[in-house]
Amino acid sequence: MVAALWWGSLTALGFVIVPMLFTHMPSPAAAGQMAAKLFTAQTWLSIACAMFLLLVCNQKEAVAQDSRARAAIRFIVTGLLLAVLVEFGLSPRIVSARSDGGNLKLLHGVGSVMYFGQWMCAGFALWRLSREKQSL
Repeated sequence: MVAALWWGSLTALGFVIVPMLFTHMPSPAAAGQMAAKLFTAQTWLSIACAMFLLLVCNQKEAVAQDSRARAAIRFIVTGLLLAVLVEFGLSPRIVSARSDGGNLKLLHGVGSVMYFGQWMCAGFALWRLSREKQSL
């Protein structure tokens, strides 16, 4: 369930909500500010989901007996790292590029690729964990 929440929230925000913001808000600047707040909230949700999944999957019995749990752990850790890097490494640079006229398009492209990578990791973790007997 937690893996589905993580993947589903990434999907809803990145592929539905943010595009709708840019379509329906009065200006791209206003949409961008709201999207930044939503992405920050998503990062904290991603961190919470990933940490919970790591706690559950990292039990000695689960890891020793099931290669799917080991594979899921790799995807969870990678997705967690991508979320943290985007929020604390890339987002401040986007904000500063917006104010000083830096390479905003490149930074947004890198952020989009990293978000997509996190989405893929969450999806693969969900896929691997949904095949287990336990429901997470």
